[in-house]
Amino acid sequence: MATIKLKKPAGTGGAAPAADRPPVRGIGAGAKGARPTLAQAQAQRAEREARYQEQLKQRFGERPPESFTRRGEGAPTPPRPAPRAAPRSAPPQRGANTAFGSRPEPRGTERPPAPASGRSPAQRPAPRVEPRPPSRAPGRPDPRAARRGHRDDDDDDRFEHTEHAPGSMRLSKRMSELGIASRREADEWIAKGYVRVDDQIVSTLGSRVLPHQRITIDAKAKFQQAQRVTVLINKPVGYVSGQAEDGYEPAVVLVTPDRLWREDHSGTRFLRSHLNHLVPAGRLDIDSVGLLVLTQDGRIAKQLIGEDSEVEKEYLVRVASVDPRGLSDAGLALLRHGLELDGEALRPAHVEWVNDDQLRFVLTQGKKRQIRRMCEAVGLQVLGLKRVRIGNVMLGDLPTGQWRYLRADERFE
Repeated sequence: MATIKLKKPAGTGGAAPAADRPPVRGIGAGAKGARPTLAQAQAQRAEREARYQEQLKQRFGERPPESFTRRGEGAPTPPRPAPRAAPRSAPPQRGANTAFGSRPEPRGTERPPAPASGRSPAQRPAPRVEPRPPSRAPGRPDPRAARRGHRDDDDDDRFEHTEHAPGSMRLSKRMSELGIASRREADEWIAKGYVRVDDQIVSTLGSRVLPHQRITIDAKAKFQQAQRVTVLINKPVGYVSGQAEDGYEPAVVLVTPDRLWREDHSGTRFLRSHLNHLVPAGRLDIDSVGLLVLTQDGRIAKQLIGEDSEVEKEYLVRVASVDPRGLSDAGLALLRHGLELDGEALRPAHVEWVNDDQLRFVLTQGKKRQIRRMCEAVGLQVLGLKRVRIGNVMLGDLPTGQWRYLRADERFE
């Protein structure tokens, strides 16, 4: 195999000459001279000192003032007066840029020496600042006000809180009493500024009002309220009204598009958002069936289960008597009025026989397992319980396990 040897051109051996090297960038590029000797350095220092003394004589004469301090001597500098706040029209300082903010001075630059005025920097008077002329003539409207937008006088929260006025109550409670909204809903609207009292916006939670004051809500609140739905379910056995318990599912799982009753005439289209905050307004225990109301509207919830609710609930109850003689007239009278539960007297109820083994109950309250406990008190065993009406809303022909929307023309009372 042949071998090829490469030879370097003549004169290229070793390092390249300094003349052929590329120039070095930066300060101090090029060949450096030899360092000065001690004698030369002392001579240069003496020469600079002589020039400095000559400059002092030209500036101050034969004797500098007592207040003069040479830079670097470490003598205390007389205190400077406190800086005065510069007016808005003050000229920009050195290194500043009025259009784009402050800009620092480049490193290594020095300010030019002050003129020889015989005064130290601390004794010099502050520069005179001329006031900037007004940007607009007096009496002309400020164009910035138009850019900020117009604000009506009644948009200000100038409502006078009647916190200590006798007979006052919390605004949210008063709204709940009037049926405008639930307390939670009212607090949300107050925080958003949707509530007015005597035409003044109230946006402070905990505000109090008097009974005679007029309360109105914004159109946005009315729109939000109109979007909330109420669902009627024919609950079967084995489902609980509220949260899941003991392995049993809540009735809200039945609210699916495939279980919507085909004869629903509400005109409402099912949306997934209808399942948000859908809560039961009244209970039906796991062994009971019939009409169950789930709602997003706090007004309806308060109307049906509030402490002062007077809405009637109608039930059909199939019973069997423990006594072979059956239910006596005295026992029937106790079911209508005279029983107590949990140490509290029950409200009067309408109770009557529908047939030999079925009673019809109409109640205006809803204690836990109230009908079953009432029947046990008079020697009756409940074999089946079905709720068929709440107020003016009937269960009707709604099939078991299906649901429908509350129509706009339906009212519970």
